[in-house]
Amino acid sequence: MILLLAVIIGLAATLVRARLTHRTLIMPHIHWEWLVFVSVVPQILAFNVPYTARLIPDDLIPAIQIFSMSGLIIFAMVNVFLPGFWVLLAGLLSNFIVILLNGGWMPISMETVRQISPSRPDDFWTIGDRLGFTKDRIFSASDINLPWLSDRFTLPPGLPQNLAFSVGDIIISIGAIFLLWSLSREEKRRKDDTHTFINDKNSGDSAADVRSTCVHEI
Repeated sequence: MILLLAVIIGLAATLVRARLTHRTLIMPHIHWEWLVFVSVVPQILAFNVPYTARLIPDDLIPAIQIFSMSGLIIFAMVNVFLPGFWVLLAGLLSNFIVILLNGGWMPISMETVRQISPSRPDDFWTIGDRLGFTKDRIFSASDINLPWLSDRFTLPPGLPQNLAFSVGDIIISIGAIFLLWSLSREEKRRKDDTHTFINDKNSGDSAADVRSTCVHEI
């Protein structure tokens, strides 16, 4: 949800910027975009589609996560010089490291689980459980490697749905906003066209001078 919110904010901001500055949206030349599809589809099947999520055994989840995250990291590295991609890469690496060091799962503490599901009784979840069909596994706080990179942040209370997210998720969301904001940047083509116009004008002036010199000599 936090990434979706970032996409909405970034897209709205760049559309307003384009409207106010009379710019057109320019898509960057992204390389290896097919790798996003290959990397994301396994996650969608494992975490977002209830029917397929029930069919995938928990033992396969670590392999799916490492495969998906590796593909996304490679994609970000290939495009790292495009706007926002170095931020996306930092967030992906943050999540990848904590998942890798915790057995292929994104760790979440029991305290955080109770914050996002306060209506559940205290004994509903136990240490070692997978949190529904998510990528998270419940750890005791003392057993989490790199706990500051785990899913430890929650949305403010009072919202219809609460969830936990990590530092990496926040960084990825910031990178998404940067990327979408860059779509309404000033066209470089205009500067190139201006430079070409000046060169053409200078060339025309030079040609006119040559013709004038020839006339005088005749």
